[in-house]
Amino acid sequence: MAIMVLVAQQLVKEYRSRSLAVRALNGVDLAVAPGEFLAVMGPSGSGKSTLLHLLGGLDQPTSGAVVVRGQSLFDMDDNALTRFRRREIGFVFQFFNLLPTLSAEENILLPVAIGGEVNGEVRHRFRQLVRLLGLGGRLGHRP
Repeated sequence: MAIMVLVAQQLVKEYRSRSLAVRALNGVDLAVAPGEFLAVMGPSGSGKSTLLHLLGGLDQPTSGAVVVRGQSLFDMDDNALTRFRRREIGFVFQFFNLLPTLSAEENILLPVAIGGEVNGEVRHRFRQLVRLLGLGGRLGHRP
């Protein structure tokens, strides 16, 4: 059996108010193998965003576990989880969230700069990705 890069076990997420509890996820199990492509689809209100927030460590489940590359997300303290998200998790948003005062290059490098990790290796990887995506002529442009 292949080693999974992402495993969710019995994920439950409830949102509570004084008089109401809404169970957005009820015992979700998921395993993703290396190289596997995953699409999360469903009607509005079905728990897609909630699931993605839990898988990315942005929110805590009511119960259950998420393990990414052998590391349990919810056993980490806040600092470790922040570092882990910054280095290991990528989010693609439905609507882009670019800062209008920054160039394309600055917007792309912003998450790395916030982490204080812009170095030669990062710049090399940045140039590779820019070439791959065909964005070389747009790096000085603003959104």
